[in-house]
Amino acid sequence: MSLPYPPRFAYYDGKVQSATSTSSFQTIDPATAKPLANIHTTTQNAIVSAVACAQKAFPSWSATPHIERARILQKAAAILRARNDELAKVETHDTGKAFSETSTVDIVTGADVLEYFANMVGGGGLNGETIQLRPNAWVYTTKNALGVCAGIGAWNYPIQIALWKSAPCLAAGNTMVYKPSEFTPLHANLLAEIYAEAGVPPGVFNVVYGGGEVGAYLTQHPDIAKVSFTGQVSTGQKVAGSAAGGMKYVTMELGGKSACIILPDADIDQAVDGAMMANFFSTGQVCTNGTRVFVPQSIKSAFEQKLLEKVKHIRAGDVSDPNTNFGPLVSKPHYEKVLSYIKHGIEVDKAKLLCGGPEKPVWLASHSNNDYQNGYWVTPTIFTDCNDNMRIVQEEIFGPVMSVLPYADNDIPALIARANNTKLGLAAGVFTKDLNLAHQVIAQLEAGITWVNTWGESPAEMSVGGWKMSGVGVENGRKGLEAWVKNKSTLVDMAGEVPTVFAKL
Repeated sequence: MSLPYPPRFAYYDGKVQSATSTSSFQTIDPATAKPLANIHTTTQNAIVSAVACAQKAFPSWSATPHIERARILQKAAAILRARNDELAKVETHDTGKAFSETSTVDIVTGADVLEYFANMVGGGGLNGETIQLRPNAWVYTTKNALGVCAGIGAWNYPIQIALWKSAPCLAAGNTMVYKPSEFTPLHANLLAEIYAEAGVPPGVFNVVYGGGEVGAYLTQHPDIAKVSFTGQVSTGQKVAGSAAGGMKYVTMELGGKSACIILPDADIDQAVDGAMMANFFSTGQVCTNGTRVFVPQSIKSAFEQKLLEKVKHIRAGDVSDPNTNFGPLVSKPHYEKVLSYIKHGIEVDKAKLLCGGPEKPVWLASHSNNDYQNGYWVTPTIFTDCNDNMRIVQEEIFGPVMSVLPYADNDIPALIARANNTKLGLAAGVFTKDLNLAHQVIAQLEAGITWVNTWGESPAEMSVGGWKMSGVGVENGRKGLEAWVKNKSTLVDMAGEVPTVFAKL
C-alpha cells in the first residue's frame, strides 16, 4: 500500500543511509488512525556509525569561527520560515495538532530559538571573562564545546524540541545525534536536510530512529559527551542514570502537574482564558499545563459558569481547517491512558464532572470524513470540587482534563502549601490584579517556570527548566547556551618567580 510520506532511514554523514535497518514500524495519523510512513529502526552498528561521523565532524565544526557558524544557522532559520506551512502540514499529520497551531507555533518558535542562539554566538556569546587578581597576575576563562551530544525528542512538539536541542548544541560548536520520538518522527530528516542546505557540514547533525532501545544504546555510547532528553519523568530517570554512569552532561526536561492559581481579585474572564490555555491548548499535551486550577470559594460559581461558556469555543474537527483549534490525542496508547484517567475521576475519585467525559465526541457522528471515527479524539473534560488526594489531581494525565480545586479566600499560606504539595515542579502561574501579591506568591511557588496573568508563552529569551522531579538544567535564554559548553579557567602569573614553600632556609 502506498503511504503519504516516503520511508524514513537514519541520516548521517550528510545523507540518508538506507542500509541501516533490519526492521521498521509505522507512524500513524492521530486524526484517522491511518499509517503515514514506514520508519526504519536504526541498528546498533548504524548508531555507532552515526556517532563516529559526528565525532569526525567535531574538530572542524568546533574550530569554525563563531560568526561563520552563526551565518550558517541564521540561513537555516530563514529556510525554516520560508517552508513554514509545508513543515506545519507534516507536523499536523504526524501529531494530530490543528494546522492553526502548527503553522503559528511549532516551526515559528523553533526558528526563533535557532536565530536567537545564532545571533548570540555571532555577537560574542561564547566569549569568556578576564579577572585581574593583582598587577602581575590574572585569570581568564574560555567556553569550550563538549563534543558529540545526543538529543532525544518528545512527541508533542517534534520539530520545535528538535530545534530547542540542536540550536544551542550546534551554535556552541558541538555535533549531535538526534533521535525523534517513535510516535512523531517525520520531521527529523527534513530538519537534517534543511541544516545541510544551509551549509551545516556532513556529520554535524545526524538522525537515528527507533524506540527506547535505540535511545538507551545511544546514551550509553562512550563517545557521547552530553544527553538532552525531553519526556516523562520515569524515562528521564533512566536516561539520566545511564548518562551519570559515564559522567556525561545532561539536560532533562520532564513532566509536571502544575498549579494555576486564581486569586480572589482576579478578572474572571482573563482567569478563565488562562485556565483554558493551561489545559486545552494542544489538546492538553503540554508538559507545562496548569491542570490543578485553584479557585477561591467566593468566585468559584462564576468561574465555572464562565468556563462552560468558553468551552463552547473549543472547535474540534478537520485539522487542516484554519478554524479548528483542537485536535486528537497523539496515539492509541495515549488515548487509552487519558480515557482511563477520565473514567477514574468519575468512578473512583468521585470528582464532580462539570463537562466532557469518556464518551466519543458527539460531532464525530456527523463529520464528513468517516476516517475520523477511528481517530484518537476525546472531549475536553473539566472536573470540579476536586481535592488534593484524588489521582486525577496528583498524576500527570497529559490530556485535556482540568481539575478545579476550591480554596478558602483568606488562607493564602495554605493555598501555597497545597500548590507545592507535589514531587514535580515544572511550572506555575498566578492570576490577580494585585501585582505585589502576585510576586509574593510566585516567590514561594516551587516551580522553575512561572507566569503572572498569562500562561504558556516560552520565548527564546526565557530560560526554562523544572525543579524537583521535573528536570535538570534549563533550555533557551543565556543560561541555555551555558548548558552546551564546558568551562576552562587559566591563571597567569607574570611575577617572574614561582611562590614556593620549599625555599632554602
